[in-house]
Amino acid sequence: MEMAMVAGSSRSSRTAAREGTAVSDSGNLTAWLLAAGRDEAPALLHRGRTVTHGQLRREVDALAAALVEAGARGERVGLLADNTPFFVLAYLATIRAGLCSVPFPAGTNEAMFGRLAEQAGMRRVLVQERHLGRAAPWCARLSLEVWPEGGWAARVPADAAAALQGVAVDPVADPTSIIFTSGSTGVPKGVMISHRNIACNTGDIITYLGLSERDRVLAVLPLSYCYGASLLHTHLRVGGSVVLVESFVVLSFPERVLDEMEATACTGFAGVPSTYQILLRRSGFARRRFPALRWLQQAGGRLSTPFIRELRQAHPDVTLYVMYGQTEATARLSYLPPEQLDAKLGSIGRGLPSTRLEVLGPEDQPVRPGSDEVGEIVASGENIALGYWQDPAETARFFRDGRLRTGDLARVDADGFIYIVDRSRDFLKCMGNRVGPKEIEEVIAEHPGVVEAAVIGVPDEVWGEAPWAFVVPVRPGTVTPEAVVAHCKARLPSFKVPQFVTIVEDLPRNSSGKVFKPQLRERALQQQPSILQL
Repeated sequence: MEMAMVAGSSRSSRTAAREGTAVSDSGNLTAWLLAAGRDEAPALLHRGRTVTHGQLRREVDALAAALVEAGARGERVGLLADNTPFFVLAYLATIRAGLCSVPFPAGTNEAMFGRLAEQAGMRRVLVQERHLGRAAPWCARLSLEVWPEGGWAARVPADAAAALQGVAVDPVADPTSIIFTSGSTGVPKGVMISHRNIACNTGDIITYLGLSERDRVLAVLPLSYCYGASLLHTHLRVGGSVVLVESFVVLSFPERVLDEMEATACTGFAGVPSTYQILLRRSGFARRRFPALRWLQQAGGRLSTPFIRELRQAHPDVTLYVMYGQTEATARLSYLPPEQLDAKLGSIGRGLPSTRLEVLGPEDQPVRPGSDEVGEIVASGENIALGYWQDPAETARFFRDGRLRTGDLARVDADGFIYIVDRSRDFLKCMGNRVGPKEIEEVIAEHPGVVEAAVIGVPDEVWGEAPWAFVVPVRPGTVTPEAVVAHCKARLPSFKVPQFVTIVEDLPRNSSGKVFKPQLRERALQQQPSILQL
């Protein structure tokens, strides 16, 4: 089943993909990303500060030269920072110096910091001033050299350009960054992303979004997350701009996110499902108007159909792009053309111009389009990562024969559009039936008193696995466990109705904003099943 070209692909999209690959062959990804911006045009906006493209280019070269002058060669360099200009500078400069950037999630604790630093084998860490107080002792205990935000200027050689002349990389084989997966299974793995991976995926995303230097995106997703990084790559590449907002703001102060979007005249906004659920149910996003806003991106998991409908109704003149991707694919694997959103609601679309997507059954045979057959999404293309850092067993498991095994189960309709059913490891076995938690979560999300829900399975002598729902209300008292069960009974067969319901203030999340289900499962197993049992 060939899905290398999405509906609406054109000569320009194929050209963009080829350009991305060709330019990455030069070995200077950072220069490619920063080539288009006019010197005086804004590149980054953060808390009233503006960094122009010209300033960013000069500072990136200076820090890169300092790293080279300090003897950094072919190594992994840590980066601990929030969504700030310093993150962008440190990330791009590390790549410019021919090194591999290893961003830590900003909320990393000492145990996780030590584990990831040891796994990556790093010698130095670039640290934002705000995190220096806690990170410096960690680095000292690990014998890591600290490069603080304000302390690197003295290391810049007199002739920065000369220091960078000898920098060379293999754009195909050398990792430009190691991005640790969000760890939905509790064990983060370091995904090696090459220069060519980024160039290829960036070119595809620019094409289907139609980005230009006039575009400005509000970035609340962590830049240490592949989705957040893709916003940076795409907008810098076209000479546009990025408004940087720390990721915790959308959870704690959603109205401030909207104020910033309006004040900076953003043309675009990107979020994971929880981002939109919070904005729609806990802020004035549905009522407020943003004259400059022309598109929304949604990825990082399936946004329930009720919320997609709410988004469309709230901002009918804003184009919504529903997308699918994985860290192992650099960022994006597919998108649903906006004009197909109503006809193909719930679909992730088809593969990007440079990506071949297949849905394969147990014997690696393609599932039949238009049938109820379910298979695993398998991807190939120049955006597929090099594998997992120092983990040959997991690399062999998920990267086989030049293809990525995503672990996502899906079906294909008669027109070749893909619909994800669930993650293979998330399925529950209830009363002998395979049950996808996403179906239950989507039904619960239809209740107007709910912001979001997460469903896990717990062992049960009768059920095998009993569905347990953790539900976040719009406000305290807007929904009860009994109301959730009654709502589900009216819409689901009995074996899919949650047997336990817990109302919670919020859900645990990983660094990329996705719900961290292992923690919910642990919490459920520790509790007596007395919250609500049918």
